Amino acid sequence: MAKLYLCSLGCNKNLVDSEIMLGRLQNYELTSTPQDADVMIVNTCGFIASAKEESIKTILELANFKKQNSVLVVTGCLMQRYKKELMAELPEVDIFSGVGDYDKIDEMILKKQNLFSPSTYLQKNEKRVITGSNYHAYIKLSEGCNQNCSFCAIPTFKGRLKSRNIKDICKEVENLVKDGFYDFSFISQDSSSFGRDLGLKDGLCELIGEVEKIDGVKFARILYLYPTTTTPNLIEKIVNSNKFLNYFDMPIQHISNNMLKIMRRGAKKEKIIELLNLMRNSSNSFLRSGFIVGHPGESEADFDELCKFLEEFKFDRVSVFAYSKEEDTLAFNMAQIPSKIITKRLNKLEKITQNLVKNSFKNEISKEILCEINGVSSEGEMFFGVKNILWDRDIDGEILINDTQIQNLQVGGIYRCKITEFTGEKLIGEIVA
Repeated sequence: MAKLYLCSLGCNKNLVDSEIMLGRLQNYELTSTPQDADVMIVNTCGFIASAKEESIKTILELANFKKQNSVLVVTGCLMQRYKKELMAELPEVDIFSGVGDYDKIDEMILKKQNLFSPSTYLQKNEKRVITGSNYHAYIKLSEGCNQNCSFCAIPTFKGRLKSRNIKDICKEVENLVKDGFYDFSFISQDSSSFGRDLGLKDGLCELIGEVEKIDGVKFARILYLYPTTTTPNLIEKIVNSNKFLNYFDMPIQHISNNMLKIMRRGAKKEKIIELLNLMRNSSNSFLRSGFIVGHPGESEADFDELCKFLEEFKFDRVSVFAYSKEEDTLAFNMAQIPSKIITKRLNKLEKITQNLVKNSFKNEISKEILCEINGVSSEGEMFFGVKNILWDRDIDGEILINDTQIQNLQVGGIYRCKITEFTGEKLIGEIVA
């Protein structure tokens, strides 16, 4: 049997696309060693400079592993965005494709044919090979984005919002439940706009209602809410849900009204704080956000306002990024802030956010929580690695289990865990029931 090596870079939306490709290539044997592969696939990310560099580096590294008659395929966002340049500069690659043909990957390899459909592939209810978990799966809601953020090029190569049909999404969830999955994260570029292109005013609320009817779904959460399309009604729907957890992931990018206007975020500081307070005031809530440092126009006063806000508002998790100058964005032609200033600001903000996360972890000590067992921990076989059911997979942390009152723990099982300590940046717990 021919062997396949697949490297999925970037976000978990990319991961879903990679899992669709794996579903089309089940006649291959998967291998974790590229030098053994007959087919190697890189699903690239083209969002910001560091992601583009990682994608190019990965492609060139895999090209060194090519054996006689093996095939190297490059697909995804970077290819879609820089099609002409990459096809001219990467003779090592055998097949090129963008973001429109993940469901045709088997045909492309069979015919050794490049394929670039004119529109982004909108997932249908088809067989995926879920990776990395035997109980959790990501569910993609839509493609593209109708927002016009000054720093983001995604709409230029992913297009405008295209939402999946609610029945199709629910059918996919039902099929995954039959395969033993019970925990789901719903994702898209702007999840709170779901269904607006289909004429649905409260599409995400409707979807939540339909998913709640599916037997076997135990936990669900929604990623990537957008401030202008997140409503008090949506927050209330999540809070009152018997399956959707009070997990609120809303990248804010900044808090200064001056910067929110320059970045074309649509919502003012006062509206954002109102939404955050509604989220925070719900019981057992978890708040995650993201911020950009050094965007053109950011004054010292704007940056100081952001620092003060993050020190005062207690997020559970925060991601901070240095502004990346991207072609085909409004910010590209604005007066740029020197890189030294951006680095200095990023370092300061990272210290603030690291303290935020540490305090969030420390607040868990002595609590008893429901957790899911992922398997062997990142620290090795001495520990099981588990996650709080409230957290999303991979991004929110890991709890190390070094003691248990229950024998024969099962990967994918749900247990009650008592958090005993926080040490070395990790939570440590004991399975008690």
